[in-house]
Amino acid sequence: LRSCSPGRARRTNASRRACLVARFGDIYAQERLDAETLLKTYISDVEMVQRIIYIAAVESFHAAKMAYRQFKIRVRETLSLGHSGPESLEDTVLDYIVRHEDLYDVQASVNEVIRSMNINPKISFPPEIDFIVISTLIRELCRVAFSMQTLVPPLDIAFGTDGELFSEIRYHRSFDSDFTAALVAYHVWPALMENDIVIVKGEAVTKR
Repeated sequence: LRSCSPGRARRTNASRRACLVARFGDIYAQERLDAETLLKTYISDVEMVQRIIYIAAVESFHAAKMAYRQFKIRVRETLSLGHSGPESLEDTVLDYIVRHEDLYDVQASVNEVIRSMNINPKISFPPEIDFIVISTLIRELCRVAFSMQTLVPPLDIAFGTDGELFSEIRYHRSFDSDFTAALVAYHVWPALMENDIVIVKGEAVTKR
């Protein structure tokens, strides 16, 4: 194991959080639109394109959180063998993960996301194309989601379902929404949450 500096994770928590929240916004503004443009060359249905991207975001967070939990277990098992303080074992584990996030196997998470998307009944893709075409978006989402798990408290995305009551607190309406409709037809981008409080609004389409 490489050495780690005690308490680094907690000392840098605020600055790392700010960078990760900004990066989440950048992905929405850049990689999401790039993926949308790319998908539109294969799929003419704009709703399907937006559903694919939203599900990619949800699955990326799920895969990254699973990978983080497994990574943390392995680090804790290794560090506990020689841990003597003065920091708690949990702080030492967190410091190690923050310093060595490059050890996260992001490609394994990307593969897991694509596998999950291939069996998702809400989205479909022309048989000659694979979801791997948006792997850049998936990879960046997995990276930011993994890093968000190292924050105290961690950041996560809101759980959204088709047909739920539209929440002004959680979402912006897409420009093509029916602004008088009360229910979400589908989601475009997830809201970012911290302890169930919205940090960054997502985007949803409302229709009657």
